[in-house]
Amino acid sequence: MLFHMSIDAERPEHVANVLAELWGGVALPFPPVTQDAWIAMAGDDRGTAIEVYPVGTQLVEYDGDGDAYGVPGPVLAKTATHAAIGSSLNEPEVIAIADREGWPAKYRNRGGLFGVIEVWIEGRQMIEVLTPQMQEDYQRTMTPAGWRRLLEAGPPA
Repeated sequence: MLFHMSIDAERPEHVANVLAELWGGVALPFPPVTQDAWIAMAGDDRGTAIEVYPVGTQLVEYDGDGDAYGVPGPVLAKTATHAAIGSSLNEPEVIAIADREGWPAKYRNRGGLFGVIEVWIEGRQMIEVLTPQMQEDYQRTMTPAGWRRLLEAGPPA
């Protein structure tokens, strides 16, 4: 079970607030790792959250008895790191938020299995937003047994 993850952004506070809006949650400062970091909290029963650090932040191990911390690093144009998040909003509402922010967004069907709305945070960091119906399809498909069946059937056409 995923409880939280982290991403970086040019405008961490703003990005955290938009993510919180998609969840109906809240965004708050998150100084434990680095100054100017924010956290978007879903407000659900699992403590689901996304930490948003200043762009280029790298997490490093503390030498000795201490917590990992953030240091400045290179800014990557794109990253493989992404998340799929559930939202109570419908597709037009999600697209409207992305449009308002100037972030590319579009509906995509993942191999005929489930749909997602690809939202490109600040044009560089993808997050997949799933509406309630998309979440049902995802949860029906993304099980170990369901994935084994897909592997046995072979790659999609």
